[in-house]
This record gives sequence, C-alpha cells and structure tokens, in this order.
Amino acid sequence: MPRGYRRGCKFFSLTETPEDYTLMVDEEGFKELPPSEFLQVAEATWLVMNVSSHSGTAVQAAGVTKIARSVIAPLAEHHVSVLMLSTYQTDFILVREQDLSVVIHTLAQEFDIYREVGGEPVPVPRDDSSNGFPRAQHGPSPTVHPIQSPQNRFCVLTLDPETLPAIATTLIDVLFYSHSAPKEAAPGDPGPSSITFFAFSLIEGYISIVMDAETQKKFPSDLLLTSSSGELWRMVRIGGQPLGFDECGIVAQIAGPLAAADISAYYISTFNFDHALVPEDGIGSVIEVLQRRQEGLGS
Repeated sequence: MPRGYRRGCKFFSLTETPEDYTLMVDEEGFKELPPSEFLQVAEATWLVMNVSSHSGTAVQAAGVTKIARSVIAPLAEHHVSVLMLSTYQTDFILVREQDLSVVIHTLAQEFDIYREVGGEPVPVPRDDSSNGFPRAQHGPSPTVHPIQSPQNRFCVLTLDPETLPAIATTLIDVLFYSHSAPKEAAPGDPGPSSITFFAFSLIEGYISIVMDAETQKKFPSDLLLTSSSGELWRMVRIGGQPLGFDECGIVAQIAGPLAAADISAYYISTFNFDHALVPEDGIGSVIEVLQRRQEGLGS
C-alpha cells in the first residue's frame, strides 16, 4: 500500500481478471503510484457519480438495475460513455470529465445533482438552456457484444476496515501469488468452466470484495461479512474483444434488459471487459434475456 494512501486517497479499486489488473484511483492515489513501463493509463480523466434515493432522513443506495432507465439509458442516448463499479454498499458511475456538462444537462430533469466540495454536498445549478445540447438521437445500432457465463460462484462481501490487517497477507497472496489456471470448458460449452476474477475496493472508508466461493475458503470466515441470505452470484462477462473506452451504450444494453426483467445485478467495468454479477438461481433467465437482446439488436 503506498505510503501516502491513508492520508489522501479516498477512492481505490483493484480488479484482477484473466487478462490483467484494473486499477481505479483518485488523483491523490494516482500521485502515489510509482512510474512503470507496465502501467497503461487511460487518456481521459473520469469523474465519479453516485445515485442515492432519499427515504425520510435516510439515504439509500440505488442498484444498477434500478437506475438503468433513469440514468444509464439517457446517458447512452446522449452518447456518453460510462464505466460502472458496483460495490457491496452502492454503485458508482464514472463519466469522462469532458462529458460533465452533457451529463448534468441530461440528468438534471430527473435528479437533484450535487458535487462534493470540502467533503460537503453542494447543489449544482440547473441550466435550463438547451443551447448547445442536441436532443438525443438514434445513431447507428450499438455493437452487440457476445457474452460468456463462467461456472464460478461468486460472493459479494464487506469487511470492517479495522480488521483489514488481519487478512492483508492472505489478500496479497490471493491477488499476486497463488494463481490457479482457469478450468477448461467442456466441449460445446459457451465459455470457460471458471475464470480468475477478484475485486477489492476501499472507497470513503468502506471495503467491498468480490471473489469466487473457492477463494473465500482461504479467508477467516468470521471477518468477512455478507448479506443475511448468504446469496451466491454468477457472472456474465461482456465482450469478445477488448471494449475500449469510446463506445457508448455497453452498460445500457446489459442493464436495460435485466431491469425490465426485474433482475438484480452488480456491474464491474475493467480496462478491457465488463462483468455483471446476477443471483445464482436466476442465471438461466439472465442468459435467456440477454440472448433475446442479442437477437433484437442484431436484427
């Protein structure tokens, strides 16, 4: 962990996939990274948004499928590329800094928008003028990206930050040393039997971990916390080739159909591919829904 991390970095996310590691950090965290020829940095600077719903005096996080129609779809229609990072606690939407004015204009009719200044929320003025902001237009049909569903069963967990030192050695070992080769798919299967995937985030003092059920066995069971149901999740991996950062609507073409079918989902974008986690007992319905999406968009 970089020496200055505790002092300044408030947004840290590290995701391991079969291809690479994806690191999302704020500006303070980025300053602490040592220069490396192996570190590939996305050109754009991204801003983080978090959508919350107010219930009385409490603020409740809204899941990615709940904001599919109100946030994800409108941004796609206005040609705004987004990255998603779902955690145990909430969902974060990352948009390019250069797209901020379009994002505010698109969402201001539906939401009260605040920016954080000195740790406090400050209302962003509404711009009632539509000059310079063309109406959403139907452009070319979006690329229909193939999906795979590895056989891993995943857990979505959290951890009291005070107990992080107790699992630090295991965490480092799992992320960087004790790799096991993915199991090969059986003949006729649409994807690998299992893949390497591990996501760790520490954002504003809250820890979120996504790992497969086999990896969880390496950690002390009394420290990792999950929902009372102990629900397991299956993955839908989006993309046959690296997706890049310019294409719009990738999240929308997954989140939209799942929302219409009332299927909960975590969504994690990485440098090359996107990943949706859905309840294990609904994976059959998810594959069916997304295959219909492929047929609809591909026709």
